[in-house]
Amino acid sequence: MKAKNLYCLLALGAAGLAMSSNVSAQEVVEESFSVTEFSCDNTNRYYQSWRNNWFIQLGAGINQPFVERGNAEAQAPGHAVRRENMTVTYNVGVGHWFSPYLALRFNALGGALHWDNPIQQGQSGWSKAKHVNLNAELMWDMCNSIAGVNPDRVVSVVPFVGVGGDYTWGLANDPGTNGVVGNSGHFRNSTWTLPVTAGVQFRFRLCKVVDFFAEARASFYGDNWNGCTYGRPIEANVAAVGGFNFNINGRTWKSFNECQSMAQLASLNNEVNTLRAENLAQAQAIAALENQKPATQVIEKDCPDIPLLASVRFTINSDKIMPTEEVNIYNMAQWLKANPNQKVVICGYADKDTGTAEYNKELSKKRADVVYNVLTQKYGINPNRLDVKYDGSAVQPYSTNDWNRIVIFSTK
Repeated sequence: MKAKNLYCLLALGAAGLAMSSNVSAQEVVEESFSVTEFSCDNTNRYYQSWRNNWFIQLGAGINQPFVERGNAEAQAPGHAVRRENMTVTYNVGVGHWFSPYLALRFNALGGALHWDNPIQQGQSGWSKAKHVNLNAELMWDMCNSIAGVNPDRVVSVVPFVGVGGDYTWGLANDPGTNGVVGNSGHFRNSTWTLPVTAGVQFRFRLCKVVDFFAEARASFYGDNWNGCTYGRPIEANVAAVGGFNFNINGRTWKSFNECQSMAQLASLNNEVNTLRAENLAQAQAIAALENQKPATQVIEKDCPDIPLLASVRFTINSDKIMPTEEVNIYNMAQWLKANPNQKVVICGYADKDTGTAEYNKELSKKRADVVYNVLTQKYGINPNRLDVKYDGSAVQPYSTNDWNRIVIFSTK
């Protein structure tokens, strides 16, 4: 410790002892403090940086449209599962797992389409087109939700639903020349539609950054999807796709258990109370000795902010004072009342592992403000004796980041 800081500590200590002897000139009365009981939810909560758990999907498969299911089904069953109607489809997607349970994926599929047009009489009615389908899909990791979070799980089942847009072009519908449709305008060369999609993906973990997936999906369209409005109002395209997911930075999550943290804080708080009781006993002995001596002359010096023992800890992403920390604010209020000439700096912090610098700056301010409000409004401390500072995550008082969710008191 530098000589200047040591001198300041001795000066402050002497000031406190002299003041206590001058104010009461008797004995220091010991007060007992109790820690409020609390309850917590003993479950793991997961969080991550926004940079993690992105993935890119590449795949291919087959699809078949189901269209024009009308009165002519028996003549030309265009809605049946037929090998000649199956065509290749290509798939690319990008997504982000916001939690171990939910992800948002932007997924594109495209390729050729083949189907039979059932409105033809005595003709094959062969039709074809090309299309591209882009969807925003919400994905649910059913295994993590039911069996617990496990980033190393070999097989996962992931249902999904979504909405999007489909552009179909190159429609080659042949209305024939028998007068069934003629030039009535039922056929178009291209269409825009808004499909609804649902399906399920089976994911097989190959390594930390690569998964193989197999996916069954169905997209549902309005009757004009293939440029022909005939028969039932809903048309569909069913696809089976396989390929690979490439997980950027792997699939990792950080966890937080409130009960474990509360137990650690309660244990540390008990240690602090024990040390405080020992300090109180020493203060009584020193006060008795000081009563036998002349009052000490105190020379005022400009001193830097000196940290005090008291502090107030917070849980992750919170500015709410926990019951176990209320005793520390109470102790600080009693110290301020016993030392009426002392001023205190209240400085808030946040850990740098979570949130942006701007967000942490605001969070540390809220933490410092809530402690300030309790001291002034609940315990009646003069606001002029308190200075509020907030360093966010730019300053980390502790090497373990979890301990930097804190408000620290220092003398002014």
